[in-house]
Amino acid sequence: MNVPAELLAQRLRRASEEAARHDVDLLVVTPGTDLRYLLGIETSTHERLTCLVLAAAGHRAPPALVVPRLEAPGMADLPLDELGVELVTWTDSDDPYLLVSDLAGVPSRMAVVDSMAARHVFGLRDRLPGVGQTLAGPVLAELRMRKDSAEVAELRKAAAAIDRVHARMGELLRPGRTEAQVGADIADAIVAEGHTEAAFVIVGSGPNGASPHHDLSDRVIKPGDVVVVDIGGPLRTGYNSDCTRTYAVGAEPAGDVREIYQVLQAAQEAACQAVRPGATAESIDAAARHIITSAGFGEQFVHRTGHGIGLDVHEEPYIVGGNALELTEGMAFSVEPGIYLDGQWGARIEDIMVVTGDGGERLNGRPRDLVVL
Repeated sequence: MNVPAELLAQRLRRASEEAARHDVDLLVVTPGTDLRYLLGIETSTHERLTCLVLAAAGHRAPPALVVPRLEAPGMADLPLDELGVELVTWTDSDDPYLLVSDLAGVPSRMAVVDSMAARHVFGLRDRLPGVGQTLAGPVLAELRMRKDSAEVAELRKAAAAIDRVHARMGELLRPGRTEAQVGADIADAIVAEGHTEAAFVIVGSGPNGASPHHDLSDRVIKPGDVVVVDIGGPLRTGYNSDCTRTYAVGAEPAGDVREIYQVLQAAQEAACQAVRPGATAESIDAAARHIITSAGFGEQFVHRTGHGIGLDVHEEPYIVGGNALELTEGMAFSVEPGIYLDGQWGARIEDIMVVTGDGGERLNGRPRDLVVL
């Protein structure tokens, strides 16, 4: 997604204002999803310092993008002039941290992005010894967790793409195949259906499904196995998908699997229906957890109900007990309760939700029933 310069300008202005609201004088943003959000730069961090230096509202220092001179040609397509951002280059014989110090003016409190490499954190601390350091996460989360219409459109595309992968489980997930074999085919399908990569592929069959973050193994999938398939990845624009469905493979599952699964399905539906502006993040978690706990499986629901999603697969807001954050229009997050019976099987249902003006919209559309493949 080529972000229009006017939208980037708005994001920079809001970040500056939010920094001031958090009593931060200066934001220093190294490569990663925060920098991609603010300037549209898709690059990775390395030993040479690249960073956006952005003063809080009320400070006179103009914004600057500090880059090694050898990286400057890669910035040619950025609308830096339109944004009023100065491009400042340095060579290997320069001290880039001293350069940032010169640009920073006289701040008393500086916020660095949460993912900044330690070598850069300490380099800045050495050159700005009297300046307190804090994390920029709380500042930038205020912007990033409320998606604009273009971001929601990208998340909708990502959800449709991963839905198409789940629609292919009948051909991929079969008895006699190992989890690793199925996972490799799913990874290929994720790319074929429009993602740039498979960011994660979980295929948890039988007892492995009771481990929420099980990856892949050489276990052979057997008839009647319950299998948790949690998959996702980024589109070219950087926006991510994440969707979980639980399947029975080759035969009807034994025992009380369907009865317990119906509890999970009711919990996920209740949580999705509870999404609306003004509801709290913890109330969505409680809507799912109450049903599962009332049915006697509270100890088997071992994780939060959801996480925000956007340029990162996991970002704010987090849908978890104790988070009193009020939901507002544009927030996007997963709703994914699970029940995990150690040594037996597990199940999870996950959809991405977006808060609308009067409720919530599910972006994923695949059936949520326990399907026998």
